[in-house]
Amino acid sequence: MSRRPSGLSRRLGDGAPVPFTGSLHPKSRPSPFLSIGLVLLGAFLIIGYLYNSASGRDSFHTLRFQVGSSCTSEIFQALPYLKNAYGDSMRKILHVGPDTCTVVSRLLREDDTEAWGVEPYDLDDADAKCNSLVRKGIVRVSDIKFPLPYRSKSFSLVIVSDALDYLSPKYLNKTLPELARVSSHGFIIFSGYPGQRTFKVDELSKFGRPAKLRSATWWIRFFVQSKIEENEDAIKKFELAAAKKHYQSGCQIFHLKSFI
Repeated sequence: MSRRPSGLSRRLGDGAPVPFTGSLHPKSRPSPFLSIGLVLLGAFLIIGYLYNSASGRDSFHTLRFQVGSSCTSEIFQALPYLKNAYGDSMRKILHVGPDTCTVVSRLLREDDTEAWGVEPYDLDDADAKCNSLVRKGIVRVSDIKFPLPYRSKSFSLVIVSDALDYLSPKYLNKTLPELARVSSHGFIIFSGYPGQRTFKVDELSKFGRPAKLRSATWWIRFFVQSKIEENEDAIKKFELAAAKKHYQSGCQIFHLKSFI
């Protein structure tokens, strides 16, 4: 007769360890590769969160340009702060740049505001409303590499967007003085940041050449060479009003003086 069962019972009763416990109660241990993978994933998520928190605003602006936004559309965002900076000088405005019909139509809805526009490129795809503005002489199609079709100081303020980026310094030397000539209280340039904006093929064919997006340092040096002064008073008022509303433009904005 076998005595092994009774021996096993005595050892259990005495509190002795049970042989082959691992065999009786097997445990599944996680793979060390899985643990390492989870740690790395957590680290990447934390780094991504911190990076987005630090540069989220810049990423937002870059995204806006990549999806086809423009400095012309930025005018509408900046309009309340331009009013703070220029006051009554916003009553008689000339806009120069592509899609000027849209800008002029928007400005005409403002109280006590007269607006005109210069479209530097063809209006082959203009809608009925834009054609009406052209027929009334409110909007003109004119090559800005040549003198503007207006008398000196015809407007209190000139706003130019998405137009100077396509001109070489040779033509900028002619166009900037013209913008200063036809304005009485200054002119404002909306220009893209270097490396931020991409244009579609049809836009390149319309403008004739890709945009040359220049840095603020380049522009300021060019203003000095052209004897065009920045409007320090307007700059301070604009920046103060913008800071109160936490507004940051997706474009470079330059406030410049008219010729005396």
